[in-house]
Amino acid sequence: MIDLYYWTTPNGHKITLFLEETGLPYTLKLVNIGKGEQFDPDFLKIAPNNRIPAIVDHSPAGGGEPVSVFESGAILLYLAEKTGRFLPADPRGRTDVLQWLFWQMGGLGPMAGQNHHFGTYAPEKIPYAIDRYVRETGRLYGVLNKQLADRPFIAGEYSIADMACYPWIVPYERQGQNLHDFPHLERWFNAIASRPATQRAYELAHNLNTTPSVSDAQSRAILFGQDAKTIK
Repeated sequence: MIDLYYWTTPNGHKITLFLEETGLPYTLKLVNIGKGEQFDPDFLKIAPNNRIPAIVDHSPAGGGEPVSVFESGAILLYLAEKTGRFLPADPRGRTDVLQWLFWQMGGLGPMAGQNHHFGTYAPEKIPYAIDRYVRETGRLYGVLNKQLADRPFIAGEYSIADMACYPWIVPYERQGQNLHDFPHLERWFNAIASRPATQRAYELAHNLNTTPSVSDAQSRAILFGQDAKTIK
């Protein structure tokens, strides 16, 4: 059994996509980040960076004590290795998937996240920052569009690279992007959206939460007011 510490964010969706695809049994442990539940001491023992998602695997390969994992990319890699699914066994295929997984973790996610922040959440609208991150998000969409020109999924077969990237494309309108400008990306996006596991994962999220994490001054302070003093 997997305990998934989860909230309805792109990084949270990555893990429900994997779990719904594989049918691994899991229990949701909701962590409402807008209310500061990510600072609960018990959660911090699992996720020292006070971010969701995180997991605890109570049936790790080889037995023994439960294994906890934080960081969405690390969780996807762990689950892929545990199940032998969505990550090729051959070195070339594995490397192809992992480089795109890390591309999402180091590029698409952080840049789209800054896009969201300055375009939607920042109390002061700074044109330079908004333009900077909208343009960079568009560049990254272009990179992904080019990669998908001759293959159905990012590394050929559907993999954890696709699961990592898809949730960050879902809010494309909020990111100032038009999918029609990226035809290969749009085809890929629609293919993943039509998968039953994707639909189950997003229906789960919709049933759990329809309120933005940043909905008032208190949630804004919790999410955007952290500094070194936050770490205790």
